[in-house]
Parts: sequence; structure tokens; C-alpha cells
Amino acid sequence: MTALSLLLLAVSAASVLAESAVYLREEFEDGDAWKSRWVESKHKSDYGELVLSAGKFYGDAEKDKGLQTSQDARFYASSYRFDDFSNQGEPLVLQLTVKHEQSIDCGGGYIKLFPSGLNQEDMHGDSVYNIMFGPDICGPGTKKVHVIFNYQGKNHLINKDIRCKDDEYTHLYTLIVNPDNTYEVKIDNKKVESGNLEDDWDFLPPKKVKDPEAKKPEDWDDREQVADPDDNKPEDWDQPENIPDPDAKKPDDWDEEMDGEWEPPMVANPEYKGEWKPSEINNPAYKGKWTHPEIDNPEYTADPEIYKYDSVGVIGLDLWQVKSGTIFDNFLITNDPTLAEEVGNDTWGKTKDAEKKMKESQEEEERMKREEDDKQRGEEAKEEEEEEEEKEEEGDEEEEDEEEEEGEEQEEEEEDDEGTDSKLKDEL
Repeated sequence: MTALSLLLLAVSAASVLAESAVYLREEFEDGDAWKSRWVESKHKSDYGELVLSAGKFYGDAEKDKGLQTSQDARFYASSYRFDDFSNQGEPLVLQLTVKHEQSIDCGGGYIKLFPSGLNQEDMHGDSVYNIMFGPDICGPGTKKVHVIFNYQGKNHLINKDIRCKDDEYTHLYTLIVNPDNTYEVKIDNKKVESGNLEDDWDFLPPKKVKDPEAKKPEDWDDREQVADPDDNKPEDWDQPENIPDPDAKKPDDWDEEMDGEWEPPMVANPEYKGEWKPSEINNPAYKGKWTHPEIDNPEYTADPEIYKYDSVGVIGLDLWQVKSGTIFDNFLITNDPTLAEEVGNDTWGKTKDAEKKMKESQEEEERMKREEDDKQRGEEAKEEEEEEEEKEEEGDEEEEDEEEEEGEEQEEEEEDDEGTDSKLKDEL
């Protein structure tokens, strides 16, 4: 084999190794066919139902369709199997969009990445997973992005607080895990956190521990300030805290035989200075704060493959929501961070502005409708008030008519009485 052939072979091998791989891309573009790919767990009988929907507002009625939680106060457990792979020696990129259009108060918006050995029909909260990633909101105190790795059989939470989005719009969440044990978290294609896996998770014991043989010397003085030995308490310092009120006078009607001996009330002493303490000066014997010396931890062993998972083959939604309505879409698993960014811009990036515009238009329509309803209610209330006033006026007129009629009847009765009296007088 010639040198040229070897060079071409090496270039070809390098290109294969550097080739982008897409292990999963799910954008729900084929209608109800998603039901043949996603398997609902039967571990419980009352899991919430996932439906295909673009939601109440969207940028594109078809492209923005995703899996939406549809029932309040439910667990959801559904998963999608793909060809098994290992991320050894290459980046692992996990990406999805999450839309909490229901103004979520408490619930998960994350996904889990499982090894291929998962029994999908028995998936539940304690099923072993590789990575859990995505937003989690519960009340005003919990609004964070979970980044949890399973390492040597134990789940490890990140030691940093990554705040998630808590509005009603669609957002793009991306996790990149590199083969050099570094990571990056992006929201809406912008980096929000990054670092080293060993530094930001408690995967390994600490590199250094305190030397168990070391002890602070008995004569070590770590007091920065000490009492001034030359400072003396003034002779007039000691004064009582309370004294008899000098302005108080015995009442004129005070009877010592009846009331006992009169004593003036006590008041705070303006001369009282409290407990005397000597002033402090710099300690001439101060040696600084004693630091416990450290030694290499015998239990620590570096692991250059913290990032690695031998088997990745299932992605799943395993979460709880109090108020349903979250839409999950644009799932992507790849080894190419650049490709993931391009896909994000081509999906979420192309519909986010139109989605916001539609939402704002709906809010404006709702505002105008509320104003119209308020105006109509005001007019109806005014009409009712006018009707009441008219009824009151009619009632007053009827009362006046009745009073006039009663007066006329009374006059007629009085006239009749007078006529009767005259007749009696005549007869007498």
C-alpha cells in the first residue's frame, strides 16, 4: 500500500469519526403516527393522557405541534425507543422545546434519557436513567433547570442553580456533555451555564482531605484584637441604672398610716453607662487564622470517563403536573453541538416570533372584550337604575293619587255627616 493510499485512508477514517450522527429527532410531523413510536407505561393505571397539539397560540399550526399534558394533577409516563448507542469519545447533545402555556404553578418539564434495557411498559419514577434534563417549576421558590447524571448507580444533582424560563412561551433547552468531562447548558441557543463535571457534581470524593494527624498548636493565638492592659475603668463609671425621680412629689392626699411610706417612682439614670469594658488593641501575639493542613485523599481516584454511558436507547417523559397544558416538542439527540444549534434555529427559531405575536394579539382581543363587557355591564346597570327610578316615581304618583282620592272621599263623608246632622236638628 502506497503512502498516498495510507493518507487517503487516514483522511477517510477521520471524516467518518467526525461525521455528525443524529440518534433521535422527533418533531411530530406525521400526525397520529407518533402513537406507534411512543409507549405509555402500564406501571400505574391512572397516568395522564398526552395529546398532540400546538396549543392555544403558536407560530405555525403544524410545526408547533407536540405532546401536551391534558389532565390536571396527574403523573405522565411515556417513552420512545431508538437505536442503542454509546457516547464514548464524542459529545452527547440532548435538546427539546418546552412550552408552559398554562402558566404552570407546579410541575416538571424535563425528560429522561434511559439505557436501552428499560422496560417501557413498566417505566416509573424509580426506573434507572442516565440523564434527567429540563425545567422544573413549583411555586415561587423552585424555578430551575435540572441536570442530573446517574454515576455508578447513584443520581447526582448539579451543585449550581440554573434558573429556567417561567413564562408561557416556547423555549429551547440544550445540554451538551463533552468527552473531556466538560458540559454546557443553553436556553434559547444561549449559554447559561458551563463548567467541569467533576467540579460541579459530587461524583467523586474530594481530592484533598484534612490531615487527621494535624492539630492546632496550644500556643496558637488567633485573636486579632485583645483587651488593652493599660486601659482602666474611670472612678465615676459605676452608676445605678435607675434612680428615684427627682421631680416626683408626694401627693397632698397621701396618708402614710393608710398608704404606707411614700417613695418616689424610679426613672432611668442619665449617668448610667452600662458595663465597663476595656478598649481593644491589635493583638501583638496574633498569628492569623489557623488552617487545617490537607493531604491527598487516599479514597480519590480520577475518572476521565465520567461523561460516558455505554448504553443510550430510550427517551422518556416521566413527570408530575398539578396544572396540565405543557407542550414538549423538537426532541433531538446528536453528537454535534453545531447541528443542534442549527436545528434549534430552524424549528424554535423560525416560529417563536410568530407565536409571541399571536399570543399578544389574543391578549389584546381579550382586553378589548373585557372592556366591552365592562361597558355593557355598566350600561345595563345604568338602565336598571333608571328603571328603578321610574318605578319609584310611578309609585310616588300612585301614592299621591291615592292620597287625593282618600281626601275627596273623606270630604264627601264629612259633607254627608253634616247633612245628617242638619236633618236630625230639623226633626228635633
